[in-house]
Amino acid sequence: MALRPVMVNIKALDASAVGRFWAQALGWSTYSPGVTTYVGPVGGLVWPDPVAVGIDVVPVPEPRTTTKNRVHLDLATTSAAHQAELVARLKALGATPAHVGQGNVPWTVLADPEGNEFCVLEPREIYRDTGPIAAVVVDCADPRAMARFWGEAVDWALHEVTDDHAVLRSAKGVGPYLEFLRTPGVKTVPDRVHLDLLPYPGDDKAAEVARLRALGATDLDLGQGDVPWTCLVDPEGHEFCVLAPS
Repeated sequence: MALRPVMVNIKALDASAVGRFWAQALGWSTYSPGVTTYVGPVGGLVWPDPVAVGIDVVPVPEPRTTTKNRVHLDLATTSAAHQAELVARLKALGATPAHVGQGNVPWTVLADPEGNEFCVLEPREIYRDTGPIAAVVVDCADPRAMARFWGEAVDWALHEVTDDHAVLRSAKGVGPYLEFLRTPGVKTVPDRVHLDLLPYPGDDKAAEVARLRALGATDLDLGQGDVPWTCLVDPEGHEFCVLAPS
């Protein structure tokens, strides 16, 4: 049994506008089969066995608070010129500079049109083959504990773990990394960004959810009612969902 991250879920007041922003930012396409807006590589999201980690923008009535998200995206670049061009293009699309205490760093911190922070990284060799999303980055108190939970929760390979940093990536060596960074502060509000996980075709979703609970996940009631996905939180309270195979 196994699960794999397939979506970065972003809540938004205007899901279609935020979806368009991220599609243009990443050079991807948008797909709107219902109320949500999916963003993925050109050619479509291949269900029930997706080949990339996409973005799912979900409309919500509540505006974002001023609290920094505990989950964000890092975008990859191939050169200093590419980084500068991408930052300028993102600002033209509606991104704004964000200040999260980063100080003088080689990457650029921006926020999407609804204030969700993300980073445009300077060129790094490790991200040369990830595609436009270099990493999904999660603030946490204990990267080692997160590595233990997430290393068992998903079928991605653990690349590195220290007191300050834990890194996972698909065992196929494709797509973005999943990184846990030791960060001051604790989680105080529900995040606007979280991961969606999907069982492989033929695997049993209920069994996977039970396995996650045994690893330390707990149920999350957001008032979602009777839906085909299951909302959980990891041992540090980061929300995530297990989707139903279709």
